[in-house]
Amino acid sequence: MGPTTRIDKIATVVVPVGDQEQMVRFYTERLGLEKRVDVEFGGRYRWIEVGVEDTPTTIALAPPPPGGSTGGRETGISLHATDIDAYHAELQAAGVDVDPEVSRMGDPVPPLFWLRDPEGNTLMVSG
Repeated sequence: MGPTTRIDKIATVVVPVGDQEQMVRFYTERLGLEKRVDVEFGGRYRWIEVGVEDTPTTIALAPPPPGGSTGGRETGISLHATDIDAYHAELQAAGVDVDPEVSRMGDPVPPLFWLRDPEGNTLMVSG
């Protein structure tokens, strides 16, 4: 028998970033997420969260831990777009680094493409 848990949701996925201002602009203006939290902590840091309107899970665009690195990460984050082709076209037109086309492998894999944020972190979008 496994451990008993009290976890009731996946709250936040953390992406360590170097330039929080640039990343907030990208995630809000380019990807269409909303900024949910922006607070100072530790006397010199900011905790910033973005997310999809009316959903509980957020992405924290946070400074790295001491000695930690930023950029070039496979985040494991998967976003969903109802009209994946239109969203892909919007991102391409906005100059976002996206795969050249939406991949269609067939069931059970949904249509999908990958995108890279300005620091080279990779996210997947599925439809």
